[in-house]
Amino acid sequence: MENLKGSVESVIFQSGDGRFAVFRLRPEGRHGLVTATLPANAPLVGQEVLLGGAWIHHPRFGEQFKAESIQLTMPATSAGIERFLASGLIEGIGPAMARRIVARFGEVTLDIMENAPQRLKEVTGIGPKTVGKITASYRAQSELRDIMLWLETRGVSGTLAARIYKQYGSFAIEVLARDPYRLAREVPGLGFMTADRIARAADMPADDPARVAAGVEFALFSIAAEGHCCIPAPLLAERGAKLLGVGQEAVNEAVTEGLANERLYAASVGEETFIYPAYLYRAESEVAESLRYLQKRAEVLTVEEPEILAADWEAASGLTLAEGQRQAVAAALRHGIFVLTGGPGTGKTTVVRGMIAVLEKLGLVIRLGAPTGRAAKRLAEATGRPATTVHRLLEAQGAADDTGAAFGRDADTPIEADAIILDEVSMMDIVLMAHFLAAVPPGCHVILVGDADQLPSVGPGSVLKEILRSDVIPSLRLTEIFRQAEESVIVRNAHAINAGRLPVCAPDSAFEFRETKTEEETAAAIVRLCAEELPRAGWDVWREVQVLSPLHRQAAGVDNLNRLLQAALNPPDIDREERAGGWFTYRVGDKVMQTKNNYQKKVFNGDTGRVTAIDEEKLRVLFEGGLTSDYAANELSELAPAYAMSVHKSQGSEYPVILLPLLPGHRIMLQRNLLYTAVTRARERVILLGSRGALQTAVENDRTRRRYTLLAERLAEALEG
Repeated sequence: MENLKGSVESVIFQSGDGRFAVFRLRPEGRHGLVTATLPANAPLVGQEVLLGGAWIHHPRFGEQFKAESIQLTMPATSAGIERFLASGLIEGIGPAMARRIVARFGEVTLDIMENAPQRLKEVTGIGPKTVGKITASYRAQSELRDIMLWLETRGVSGTLAARIYKQYGSFAIEVLARDPYRLAREVPGLGFMTADRIARAADMPADDPARVAAGVEFALFSIAAEGHCCIPAPLLAERGAKLLGVGQEAVNEAVTEGLANERLYAASVGEETFIYPAYLYRAESEVAESLRYLQKRAEVLTVEEPEILAADWEAASGLTLAEGQRQAVAAALRHGIFVLTGGPGTGKTTVVRGMIAVLEKLGLVIRLGAPTGRAAKRLAEATGRPATTVHRLLEAQGAADDTGAAFGRDADTPIEADAIILDEVSMMDIVLMAHFLAAVPPGCHVILVGDADQLPSVGPGSVLKEILRSDVIPSLRLTEIFRQAEESVIVRNAHAINAGRLPVCAPDSAFEFRETKTEEETAAAIVRLCAEELPRAGWDVWREVQVLSPLHRQAAGVDNLNRLLQAALNPPDIDREERAGGWFTYRVGDKVMQTKNNYQKKVFNGDTGRVTAIDEEKLRVLFEGGLTSDYAANELSELAPAYAMSVHKSQGSEYPVILLPLLPGHRIMLQRNLLYTAVTRARERVILLGSRGALQTAVENDRTRRRYTLLAERLAEALEG
């Protein structure tokens, strides 16, 4: 590892998540400026830094110093002090004022500002008001510097200081010294691992109760990220002990304390006890309570024979329904809450249209929703009625700290509707479902529609499967495949996969398998398809083709495919503006996806669009549906390229053509429901690429990882304690 010492001249880019920065450095012993990258927050302009890393050659930006570590000091030379003061960090000081201050005090300038700030009045243009402004601002920066140095002396990157200071101000060092684990709970973007590094550097014992309690909370946060709502107590003890390097007894003591202060909750099924973080316990309990309430208390519709209304619509529409479809349409009138499920080609959309028709005939106000913008758009197109995302149905707004959601619709201000139909419910996690059900007005009828065989939600819970597993809520599964759908090889193969049979593939057909030997060969074949073959065949690659992948980090994974496809479809051009955003450089024309809910911008996780403009201040995206949103440099972490996306991210969407690599290296994700979900995203053509062995593994592997959730037991009222 090489070292590079110098002063920070300017900051070019800083990611919003604090994990990547690009800045210009004036190095000691070298002429001119150099570009440095750092996997952390950028240092302050004017700071003296010692970087550890290596020189690299970037294909577009030339020579750079790729830093892996950084040590910080305040500037010591007159030139460095002037750059620091001129950077805009100190209120009341611009470049001209910085020049005059340093001309008067030289290398002792910072000492004067810290210990004798009234002397600043010796500088032309600085009066008492300006002195006060400069002193207050410099004190804040001085405190920031102190936090940086406090962290650095304990082997922790000082680049975290800004976020810590923003949260705690002058009390930051006191918090760091007394209870660093508060950072994990209270500072956005700073998790347990960072807090633990700080605590351990301060010689906190491994079995300190505060450390173990924080570790337990982190373990529960981790299981939620894996899709679980809870975890068996013995497994939590095992995971916590491994994480913290302590005995399971210490973990169990922390769990007992957490239960006593209601930061954790427990529920039992038989002799097995499950531990929850408080927010997921509340969400799961509220969903169960709301569903039971809807089942018992929805407004009784004054229809003596619902089947007659369903038959009247069937005749008026000129359709011939299957018996299951007729029952489902009638069920919308019979039940306060009803669940409709079924695979592709079984007529769920037809049933939904029938439900809407009979409910409207009774004069009911109906609202339609889905978890994503694409799914809502599909629902609107299929029914001829307005449909919106669940977030928009709930009138989602930014929370005070911009880290969560506030909803305009809740129990006090419910959704204005007599009936609500939600599609693609398999994508709904337990927290969003809790918010939705809380906003359902008294007497309203709710119809939940989805395919229970698809992948579960990205967030915690498995709501649709759990409702069906409970056998408490009225439901109906459509199984008959209609003749028109049966003619589709994609539909036939989807059902074959779901039944554990290999799909029927044929060259140059609507369902094709192309054998490739390696990750690299597979990725190259996907690029050729998108850049050459499919456009020659008349497909619009930008609008009609979507590349999916089971994993992110492989040569044929999402991240690398995005790099390769951008290079082929939207390469660098002197006339095409671009902007670095973490690991990816965005260009005008790029396909992008929103990766987190942004309630202020009204864009949500999974929304896709195209970059339409880039300038010095912002990047502009036109999303499907016509919404335009601007992103400042520190907001680019909310975006990801969307030339390729994960199968999970594709849920709720449909594309004319999908491409999917399946390789032995993807074995952790080679599951039947993942392949089934991917295939059912395509309307006209599926191209699988990879090994036949990997395809067979995916078809045969129906051992989907269990999600720990007790919603079914709550609905059945089968919990103890």
